[in-house]
Parts: sequence; C-alpha cells; structure tokens
Amino acid sequence: DPGPPPPSPLLGLKPLQLLEVKARGRFGCVWKAQLLNEYVAVKIFPLQDKQSWQNEYEVYSLPGMKHENILQFIGAEKRGTSVDVDLWLITAFHEKGSLSDFLKANVVSWNELCHIAETMARGLAYLHEDIPGLKDGHKPAISHRDIKSKNVLLKNNLTACIADFGLALKFEAGKSAGDTHGQVGTRRYMAPEVLEGAINFQRDAFLRIDMYAMGLVLWELASRCTAADGPVDEYMLPFEEEIGQHPSLEDMQEVVVHKKKRPVLRDYWQKHAGMAMLCETIEECWDHDAEARLSAGCVGERITQMQRLTNIITTEDIVTVVTMVTNVDFPPKESSL
Repeated sequence: DPGPPPPSPLLGLKPLQLLEVKARGRFGCVWKAQLLNEYVAVKIFPLQDKQSWQNEYEVYSLPGMKHENILQFIGAEKRGTSVDVDLWLITAFHEKGSLSDFLKANVVSWNELCHIAETMARGLAYLHEDIPGLKDGHKPAISHRDIKSKNVLLKNNLTACIADFGLALKFEAGKSAGDTHGQVGTRRYMAPEVLEGAINFQRDAFLRIDMYAMGLVLWELASRCTAADGPVDEYMLPFEEEIGQHPSLEDMQEVVVHKKKRPVLRDYWQKHAGMAMLCETIEECWDHDAEARLSAGCVGERITQMQRLTNIITTEDIVTVVTMVTNVDFPPKESSL
C-alpha cells in the first residue's frame, strides 16, 4: 500500500462545497459540488471500498487518460478524521447525468443516437488502445469491465464520455494486469464467458467482454430511437423484459448462456436503413463467440458509415435507397479484435 496520494495540486486548499447527491452506486455516492466558480462531481467512497477508489485514481492518473470521450479527472483525496475517513474522487460534472437516466426520460432521434453511439465507441476504442510515445508516457490498453448505460455520461451536447474505472484493468508489457478474477461487473451486462466462469486472462479476452456489454448499451439506444416507423418502447434495461429488475447469476446464466437469448431487435427497426445496420452491428457485438465480436474502433467506423448512408438517403429519392442498402460495404472483418 503506497499510502495516501499527495493532495491534488488542482484542489490544494480551494474550498469544495458539496451541494446535492446525484447518484448512489455500488461504491458510494456521487455529489454535485462547487469548486470556486464551477460545478464538479465528487464521488465519495467509504473506507472499506478503498481498493475501488485507489484503482480508479490510478487508472485516471495513467498517461494519455485525457480524452474528450473519457470523463475528465480533477483529483483524489482523503477527507475526514483518522477515525472516520472518506475517500473522494473529483471529476468534471455533467448535468445530463448517465445515458441510462437520459434514456429513461427521453427518446432520441436518429442523429442523436448516432452521435451518442459514435462518441461512446470512440471513448471505449481509445481506452482499449495501447499508445506508446505520448508526451506524458506510454498509455497501456485498459479494459473497463463494467460497461453499462449507467457508466456512460452525457455532456450538454450529447457527447458521451466513459466513467467509473473502479474495476478497470491495465495491460502493461511484462506486468501482471492485477486482480483479474473473472466474475466482476454488473450481472445484467456480463458476457456469456464471464457468466460461465470460462474466461482466459489475455488482454483481448477482457476487451471482448467490454464489447459484449457495449452491444447491450447500443440496444438500449435503439430501443428509445424514433427513427423507425413504429412505436418506441418504454425504457427498459437489457433483459429486464426477460428476467425483471433483479436478476440472479443463475437467471442470467440460464438466459444468456444456455438459451443464448439476447434482447429483442424489433422487426420494424429493420425497415430503416440505418437502424438495420445498427442491428447488424449490435448482433456482432454480443455474439456468443467472443472472437467474432467487433472491436470498439470498428463500431465507431460503422456508426460513421450508418450516419452517412442515412444522410444520403434522406436527401435523394427513394430509388437510391434500394441501391444504397444493397451496396453498403462494411469494413472488412479484420477490424474485429
């Protein structure tokens, strides 16, 4: 245990005033707070969750972790008395909150869906990438291990950023990735190989687990999109229809591993050229065979293509639609992991 981190220079002794609780999660609660003249988010961990706080702090402190689609980190500190310590993690504050909260209260247009999905994919692709030679050092590949709509935050312009690195693993050459015991994360979003406890501990296996979960988040977006000509469903979590609000591990194993079920892709979604491509992309993210899943970078490319395709279609006449849809060349499958 390296002991407490130095107080973050950004905060120093600036007064930080907690205003209201915005969210409660597995590892403590998130406050909206005021730091001088701006709002920030403060995630407060109880001492027994020190491991999670420390992991998140260490991941945010790695080289190259400043990216517009990764939640901006401001500082970490220990607060309180020697008897009663709280661990604080301070980040940028986003009023719109999580993608999950947003979809509960709002439907999304096709262009909004494309923007949210693309920026989320870009954030995850960046996280997954190993990037040597940055100004501040070598950014290792990082697997998130708890991708879900609650851990994707939305900026005011609906740009997505990825948050919550309490379970993240970094893959540095020649070093152990740390505590890689298989079954972590949120049950509802666990890939079949995690539910089965049959995961190999190679980097790519962990990245593919993130991609399965991302497929489910893309489904959540699709389910609240107004693009297709049909009713928009009430917001539901993945598998909520099949197993309800509080699935047990056994429930998830039964549905995902044994029955190989996935959330329903509605028939009428397929009638919208872009949504049809999105459905195909979703299915390639949540494939039972981990090695067949798309990479995050490939998903980002697909979404860019989807949006281009639909922009062309809407501006030209209906004849184009048919030719366009049959002629779409996806990037070659090598872009899978």
